[in-house]
Amino acid sequence: MKVFRRLPASVRESLTTEPGERVLAFTPSDDGHLVATTLALFLPDGTRVPYETIDKASWDEDGLRLVTGDGTIHAVRVAEPRLLPETLRERVNATIVVNKHVELPGRGGVRLVARRRPGGEVVGWKLVFDEGLDPDDPGLRAQAEQALEGMRRSMGV
Repeated sequence: MKVFRRLPASVRESLTTEPGERVLAFTPSDDGHLVATTLALFLPDGTRVPYETIDKASWDEDGLRLVTGDGTIHAVRVAEPRLLPETLRERVNATIVVNKHVELPGRGGVRLVARRRPGGEVVGWKLVFDEGLDPDDPGLRAQAEQALEGMRRSMGV
Protein backbone atom coordinates (compact mmCIF):
# COMPACT_ATOMS: atom_id res chain seq x y z
CA MET A 1 0.00 0.00 0.00
CA LYS A 2 1.32 3.44 -0.91
CA VAL A 3 1.60 5.84 1.98
CA PHE A 4 1.37 8.88 -0.27
CA ARG A 5 -1.26 8.76 -2.96
CA ARG A 6 -1.62 11.32 -5.71
CA LEU A 7 -4.75 13.29 -6.26
CA PRO A 8 -6.13 12.31 -9.68
CA ALA A 9 -5.27 14.93 -12.31
CA SER A 10 -8.93 15.32 -13.29
CA VAL A 11 -9.84 16.24 -9.69
CA ARG A 12 -6.90 18.63 -9.35
CA GLU A 13 -7.86 20.36 -12.62
CA SER A 14 -11.48 20.74 -11.48
CA LEU A 15 -10.49 22.70 -8.35
CA THR A 16 -10.81 26.46 -8.56
CA THR A 17 -7.72 27.39 -6.58
CA GLU A 18 -5.96 30.68 -6.03
CA PRO A 19 -2.37 31.32 -7.11
CA GLY A 20 0.00 29.57 -4.71
CA GLU A 21 -2.73 27.45 -3.12
CA ARG A 22 -1.57 23.85 -2.58
CA VAL A 23 -3.31 20.55 -1.90
CA LEU A 24 -2.49 19.30 1.62
CA ALA A 25 -4.70 16.21 1.96
CA PHE A 26 -7.53 14.44 0.19
CA THR A 27 -9.67 11.35 0.30
CA PRO A 28 -12.23 9.72 -1.97
CA SER A 29 -15.85 10.13 -0.91
CA ASP A 30 -19.00 8.40 -2.07
CA ASP A 31 -19.47 10.99 -4.81
CA GLY A 32 -16.02 12.35 -5.64
CA HIS A 33 -13.13 13.65 -3.54
CA LEU A 34 -12.84 15.75 -0.42
CA VAL A 35 -9.75 17.98 -0.80
CA ALA A 36 -8.03 20.18 1.79
CA THR A 37 -5.80 22.92 0.41
CA THR A 38 -3.81 25.61 2.16
CA LEU A 39 -6.81 27.99 2.00
CA ALA A 40 -10.03 25.97 1.80
CA LEU A 41 -11.81 22.64 1.88
CA PHE A 42 -13.24 21.50 -1.44
CA LEU A 43 -16.36 19.33 -1.25
CA PRO A 44 -17.03 16.59 -3.83
CA ASP A 45 -19.50 18.82 -5.70
CA GLY A 46 -16.75 21.44 -6.18
CA THR A 47 -17.99 23.77 -3.44
CA ARG A 48 -15.11 25.73 -1.95
CA VAL A 49 -15.41 26.27 1.81
CA PRO A 50 -12.80 28.72 3.13
CA TYR A 51 -11.47 27.65 6.55
CA GLU A 52 -12.39 30.95 8.18
CA THR A 53 -16.09 30.27 7.45
CA ILE A 54 -16.18 26.85 9.14
CA ASP A 55 -17.86 26.94 12.55
CA LYS A 56 -17.91 23.22 13.26
CA ALA A 57 -16.53 20.06 11.69
CA SER A 58 -17.10 16.60 13.10
CA TRP A 59 -16.18 13.14 11.90
CA ASP A 60 -17.89 9.83 12.61
CA GLU A 61 -18.11 6.42 10.96
CA ASP A 62 -20.13 7.91 8.09
CA GLY A 63 -17.76 10.75 7.32
CA LEU A 64 -17.71 14.52 7.70
CA ARG A 65 -20.42 16.87 8.97
CA LEU A 66 -19.56 20.52 8.42
CA VAL A 67 -21.39 23.67 9.61
CA THR A 68 -20.46 27.07 8.21
CA GLY A 69 -21.00 30.50 9.73
CA ASP A 70 -24.16 31.11 7.70
CA GLY A 71 -25.71 27.91 9.12
CA THR A 72 -25.21 25.78 6.00
CA ILE A 73 -24.72 22.11 6.83
CA HIS A 74 -22.70 19.81 4.57
CA ALA A 75 -22.48 16.05 5.05
CA VAL A 76 -19.95 14.01 3.06
CA ARG A 77 -19.77 10.24 3.28
CA VAL A 78 -16.16 9.11 3.57
CA ALA A 79 -14.99 5.54 4.18
CA GLU A 80 -11.36 6.34 5.04
CA PRO A 81 -10.65 9.96 6.04
CA ARG A 82 -6.84 9.54 5.90
CA LEU A 83 -5.19 12.78 7.07
CA LEU A 84 -8.21 15.01 6.50
CA PRO A 85 -9.47 15.28 10.12
CA GLU A 86 -6.08 16.46 11.41
CA THR A 87 -5.51 18.75 8.46
CA LEU A 88 -8.96 20.30 8.72
CA ARG A 89 -8.62 20.85 12.49
CA GLU A 90 -5.21 22.50 12.10
CA ARG A 91 -6.31 24.75 9.22
CA VAL A 92 -9.55 25.88 10.93
CA ASN A 93 -7.78 26.51 14.26
CA ALA A 94 -5.16 28.58 12.45
CA THR A 95 -7.90 31.04 11.38
CA ILE A 96 -8.90 31.83 14.97
CA VAL A 97 -7.20 34.98 16.22
CA VAL A 98 -9.26 35.44 19.40
CA ASN A 99 -11.64 33.04 21.15
CA LYS A 100 -12.57 34.42 24.56
CA HIS A 101 -15.62 33.94 26.78
CA VAL A 102 -16.69 37.09 28.62
CA GLU A 103 -19.19 37.14 31.50
CA LEU A 104 -21.97 39.69 31.11
CA PRO A 105 -23.37 41.38 34.25
CA GLY A 106 -25.84 38.95 35.86
CA ARG A 107 -26.84 37.27 32.63
CA GLY A 108 -24.36 34.62 31.58
CA GLY A 109 -21.86 35.41 28.90
CA VAL A 110 -20.80 35.73 25.32
CA ARG A 111 -17.92 34.21 23.38
CA LEU A 112 -16.00 36.75 21.29
CA VAL A 113 -14.41 35.15 18.24
CA ALA A 114 -12.19 36.85 15.68
CA ARG A 115 -11.30 34.91 12.53
CA ARG A 116 -8.90 35.61 9.70
CA ARG A 117 -8.16 34.14 6.34
CA PRO A 118 -4.97 32.01 6.44
CA GLY A 119 -2.11 34.48 6.30
CA GLY A 120 -4.49 37.42 6.01
CA GLU A 121 -6.12 40.15 8.04
CA VAL A 122 -8.94 39.71 10.54
CA VAL A 123 -12.10 39.05 8.54
CA GLY A 124 -14.56 39.78 11.30
CA TRP A 125 -15.83 39.17 14.79
CA LYS A 126 -18.62 36.89 15.87
CA LEU A 127 -20.63 37.06 19.08
CA VAL A 128 -21.75 33.65 20.34
CA PHE A 129 -24.15 34.02 23.25
CA ASP A 130 -24.47 31.40 25.98
CA GLU A 131 -27.39 29.03 25.60
CA GLY A 132 -30.63 30.55 26.86
CA LEU A 133 -29.63 34.14 26.10
CA ASP A 134 -31.51 36.10 23.43
CA PRO A 135 -29.01 37.65 20.99
CA ASP A 136 -31.78 40.02 19.82
CA ASP A 137 -32.23 41.55 23.30
CA PRO A 138 -31.04 45.17 22.83
CA GLY A 139 -29.63 45.49 26.37
CA LEU A 140 -27.78 42.19 26.14
CA ARG A 141 -26.50 43.07 22.69
CA ALA A 142 -25.23 46.44 23.93
CA GLN A 143 -23.33 44.73 26.77
CA ALA A 144 -21.81 42.25 24.33
CA GLU A 145 -20.82 45.03 21.91
CA GLN A 146 -19.19 46.91 24.79
CA ALA A 147 -17.25 43.78 25.79
CA LEU A 148 -16.22 43.34 22.15
CA GLU A 149 -14.99 46.93 21.88
CA GLY A 150 -12.94 46.48 25.05
CA MET A 151 -11.46 43.23 23.69
CA ARG A 152 -10.60 44.85 20.36
CA ARG A 153 -8.83 47.74 22.09
CA SER A 154 -6.86 45.48 24.44
CA MET A 155 -5.86 43.06 21.65
CA GLY A 156 -5.20 45.73 19.03
CA VAL A 157 -7.39 43.93 16.49
